[in-house]
Amino acid sequence: MHLIDLRSDTVTHPTPEMRDAMARAEVGDDQSGEDPTVNRLEELAAEMVGKEAAMYVPSGIMGNLCALLTHCGRGDEVVMGDQNHIFWYESGGGAALGGLPYHTVRNGRYGELDPSEVNAAIRPPRSGFAPTGLVCLENTHNRCGGTVLSREQMQSVADVAHERGVPVHLDGARIFNAAAHLGVPVPELTSTVDTVQFCLSKGLSAPVGSLLAGPAPFVSEARKARKMLGGAMRQAGVIAAAGIVALEKMVDRIPEDHEQARRLAERISQLPGIELDLSTVQTNIVVFELTAEGWSPEEFTAALAAEGLRISSFGARRLRVVAHHGIEPEEYARAADIFESVLTRTPVLVR
Repeated sequence: MHLIDLRSDTVTHPTPEMRDAMARAEVGDDQSGEDPTVNRLEELAAEMVGKEAAMYVPSGIMGNLCALLTHCGRGDEVVMGDQNHIFWYESGGGAALGGLPYHTVRNGRYGELDPSEVNAAIRPPRSGFAPTGLVCLENTHNRCGGTVLSREQMQSVADVAHERGVPVHLDGARIFNAAAHLGVPVPELTSTVDTVQFCLSKGLSAPVGSLLAGPAPFVSEARKARKMLGGAMRQAGVIAAAGIVALEKMVDRIPEDHEQARRLAERISQLPGIELDLSTVQTNIVVFELTAEGWSPEEFTAALAAEGLRISSFGARRLRVVAHHGIEPEEYARAADIFESVLTRTPVLVR
């Protein structure tokens, strides 16, 4: 049975051009700054997001954690949205390893933060208060459905933070998706923040890796955090080569994923038992509520899988599909057919 895997854009496979580049990569000791392919990737990444320097890390989670540990001193508080990926899915790394308490404020329907609420969350100097060390944004916003923050929304929060002397870090795992949706260059968005992490291994289809970018002195200091976390690598040019291809060849195709996600969302939104707000389908992520009586999310996803479609659970009765490279248009149509087929039959437990 042919399997259509729409759980995440992290299931993408490297392209033939990436595999070829990996086989031919010139390598050296990255920990010593001697891997020419890693150095080229970092320079290219910094240029593409409009920052002075960048650091290659194995994962987006490590990139975000390096940012938190570098921006903040032990005991500093980190302000972020209550639906932020760092808060939900990164194992509390900043708290566990950096002694950094998280202070959450409400994310709006599309992932936006109210600048006045951010301002209220930033601690004034006072004995007994944990000083605010950092404000975090996320764009695109995963738990809100792949929604996009505009430059103005990002700038309004950054202005509040900077006026209070607090830096801003962006979890921009899918920042190229955000820029594609808005039709703006990535630096137009990243210019509002001090540092940004973005992933190569999602919509850009590289097999592994993310970048943390910002001012050169910050990135130099962040390399200490990367070393402490076990992320300093040796002949990493073998994987960095795929990242270069990702940045040079895969950015322009991102709108294709957005188009396919929209088409799939429009079809399944018409099905009984699915509640889907199409206004949140802005990029390659579709999040919906399973309202069909008799189906548990576990039974429903198992039934889909039995028909050849894999999707992911988002907690409670929320489910998610993600469009990505490697899935053909006819497979998205087939995915919609599978949704309809499963929803029109009596629920049974699939073992």
